[in-house]
Amino acid sequence: MSTQTLPPPADRRPAASSDVARLVHAAACGDDTAWRELVARYGGLVWSVARSHRLSQADAADAVQNTWMKLVQHLGSLKSPEAVGAWLATTARRECLALIDGSKRQIPFGEDLPEPPPDDTQLDDELLRGERDSLLWRAVSLLRAEDQALVRMLASDPPASYTEISAALDMPIGSIGPTRARCLERLRARCEQLSLDAVD
Repeated sequence: MSTQTLPPPADRRPAASSDVARLVHAAACGDDTAWRELVARYGGLVWSVARSHRLSQADAADAVQNTWMKLVQHLGSLKSPEAVGAWLATTARRECLALIDGSKRQIPFGEDLPEPPPDDTQLDDELLRGERDSLLWRAVSLLRAEDQALVRMLASDPPASYTEISAALDMPIGSIGPTRARCLERLRARCEQLSLDAVD
């Protein structure tokens, strides 16, 4: 089975739990199409968990690869196959923490965070979108580590469910909504400040 992340369709909607359970069962029985569908549905989630721990690109790739390998090993024995997204989020978080613990590395902050790749198109709207995105990610890098992790989870594609966010960030589901609102307010304030600084 290939663990290469396939790009998710732009209009992917959350799957019904029975559909997910069927996919897991089919993948456990060796159905490569079902496996690829699982990777397509949850690849963005697993990568967002890895990025939320601010690992190097190589370490993040290792954490993602290890997470998918663990799923291959446990695919036939998951107690709740319909909750495979939460299982992947929890496993990815544990893999990231193990990498951080094992290497005793410092987690980069601020300017060490990667910027979105530059856009090479010459269209004005693309340039404006690139500037806006750059400003946004600079603002994200100024937030607390917990806020940065939540923003990255909220920005994953396809969007992570509250159950998956809870598992990935070890946060009670009931606190995600209020925490999200406060986090976005802090992000808005940072964006406004960066915009004002750019004018001065």
